[in-house]
Order: sequence, then C-alpha cells, then structure tokens
Amino acid sequence: MTTTGKDTSVVIVGGGVAGLALGNFLLRKGVGCIVLEKHSREHVEQRQRAGSLDVGGVRRLREWGLAEVVEGHGHSDSGGTLPLLIEGEERQWKVGGDDADGADGVYCPQQVLVRNLIKVFLRDGGDLRFGAEDVSLHDMDTANPLVRYRHDDGTARTLSCDYVAGSDGFRGVSRTAVPAEVLTSSTHAFGYAWLAVMTAAPADPPAVMAVHSRGFAAQFTRGPHASRLYLQCPLTDTVDLWPDERIWSESEARLGAYAPSKGPITSKQIVPLQGVVFSPMSYGRLYLLGDAAHIISPMSAQGMSLALHDADVFARAVIHRVEQHDSAPLDRYSQTCLDHTWQKQAAAVWITEAMHDAGDPSYEGEFRKRIALKNLEAMLEPLDVNHPAA
Repeated sequence: MTTTGKDTSVVIVGGGVAGLALGNFLLRKGVGCIVLEKHSREHVEQRQRAGSLDVGGVRRLREWGLAEVVEGHGHSDSGGTLPLLIEGEERQWKVGGDDADGADGVYCPQQVLVRNLIKVFLRDGGDLRFGAEDVSLHDMDTANPLVRYRHDDGTARTLSCDYVAGSDGFRGVSRTAVPAEVLTSSTHAFGYAWLAVMTAAPADPPAVMAVHSRGFAAQFTRGPHASRLYLQCPLTDTVDLWPDERIWSESEARLGAYAPSKGPITSKQIVPLQGVVFSPMSYGRLYLLGDAAHIISPMSAQGMSLALHDADVFARAVIHRVEQHDSAPLDRYSQTCLDHTWQKQAAAVWITEAMHDAGDPSYEGEFRKRIALKNLEAMLEPLDVNHPAA
C-alpha cells in the first residue's frame, strides 16, 4: 500500500521496541515501511535495558498476532505478588493492582523482546537497515517529507515517504526536527538516583524490592544468567564511590535474605530518576514514539509498555488513513498519546515517591516517610493474623 511515487509509506527512525513493534504492526496490514537503525544488529540485540511489560503491552502484542515475541518468559499475574521488604520484614506487593481484568504482564528482558521483534520482522519480509548513520529529517511540515542517511556501504541515501516515525530514543535526532518554538518540555526530577548494576548472576526470585532506612533497593532478572541490581543513592554520587565491595555490603544490608549472589559485575552507572514529557508528539508528517517523546521513572516499569502504546496508536491511525482515506486519527495522535502518557506519569510519580520516601528520611524528611509508609499499605497484601504488623 505504498503511496505512488514514494519509496515507502512510513520511514521508521530507530530500531528499539517502539520502532520494531511499529514495523511489525504495519507489515501485518501491508503498509510499506523501512526501519533505519544506526547500530549493528549485534549491538541492538545485546543492549541491556529494563524488562517488564504490563497487561496492556502484552494485550497489544497479542492483538497484532505477535504473542510469540514474549512466549516463554515469566508471567507477573495481576492477582499475584512479589516480595517487598520493609525494614527487613517481608510483605507481598500486589502486582498489577485491582484493574487488570485477570490478565497478566511479563518479565521480558528488553534485548530479548527486541531480538524477537527483529527476527519476526525480517522473517516476514520487513526492510530493516542496520548501520544507517548520519540520519537527518527534512520537510516534515510538507506533504513530501524526506529522510537522508548514510548507508552501511558508505553511500548517501534519501528516502521519500508519507510519514516519519521518530522512535530513536531520548538522545536521537528525530525530536530535533521539531522547531524549538513548537516543542515544549515538562520535566520532574525526583531528587535521587539509582546505582544500576549489571551482574552475571541469576535473580531468584525474578523480582524483589526493599524499602529500607538506608534507601530503596531492588533486583530484577535479565535472563537466566544475569540480573540488574538497583540501589538508591544521592544525585551527587559517582560510580567511583561504589566499588564492588560496597555494592555487595549495601545490597546485603537492604535486601537481607534476598541479597543477590556475588556474580561478576559487568557494568555500573548512576541513573537520576526523572520524568520528562515532550509536547506535541507530532509535527507535520513527523510523529514521535517512545523515549523520543517521554521518559518515565524506571520505578514504574512502564517504558516498554508506553513505547508499545505509541506504536499501536500510530499504526492504527496510519492504517485507517490508508484504508479509509481519513486522517482524523493521525490528527489526534499527539493528544491521544499525551493523555495516556500523563496518566502513566501520574502513577509513576506516586509509586516512585511511595517506595523511596518510605525509606531513607534524609531525602524528604520524617513526615513524608510516615505518609509514604501509609500509602504503601494500599499496595500490600494484609499481614497474616499470626504475623501482626509491628
């Protein structure tokens, strides 16, 4: 269904979750698309990122006939729980809340989801170009947008299309094609960071979190032989302040019996917790998806699900335009996605503050700690009558 005279209907800039999901969605409806990814396939498939999909994310994949990309991964039942330690006392956090309709989400490492999306897209005849460097967007405010890039053979290429999907992440080039006087940015900094540590050791159980007077801590699976450890720390901390010995002693103090095995540490980084939303999420024929349009607190585990939501909304709008010759859903794309994004940002702020303020009072004070502890009770399974709260 490629428009006459154009190289393709949609050029997708970026081969992450949003871009690859969108490519697969469009391919299933016969809408022509080309995905440009600046990195190599090996780099993209091994890139370690957060790994949870909520109920909505899993449902969207199933609706598009893509359930296979998350098959075989651990399920997080909406009615189930995961361990949450509060000052060493084990409680159970009600995962998914009370509104998940009995469905479930999954723990799926992002690199595994990306790898599977790539496999299916190429298997089904998709056009995915790795090593596409020096990407630039032109004439987005016209009916003839162009995307220029340098092919991996060194030659300069230009693609004409009907629409451009900018899904190349927070630091990508797509958002820079929106004029500064048009784009607004809303940002919230939480006032603390996570030390994020990759270890070559499995997580058992797949997820555990701790609220502790020394700060928040968590460990999440990243596959059968790797896990990610998070430790709350001041924004002023640097990786040099966290030698391996300190990481292990601090994780033992905060996670207690759930402290991770001391496998080799493969990477460390300081991650400031923040929320960012760019508006509008469209400009002319350019549409922003995923991290190109918003960053959400990692405490919410909503990054991949938000990316899939954007891809779903945009794909359906493009397909509607092609099949019905009606651009109304495309015209509403930005508002539709922003409404959903702000809803998720609100929830992310709530859960982030509850988990972190309830622990170390040096950040927000004793009053906020007490309030946060009360708020946490709404997410916890009641204690057994033979195990009363302190």
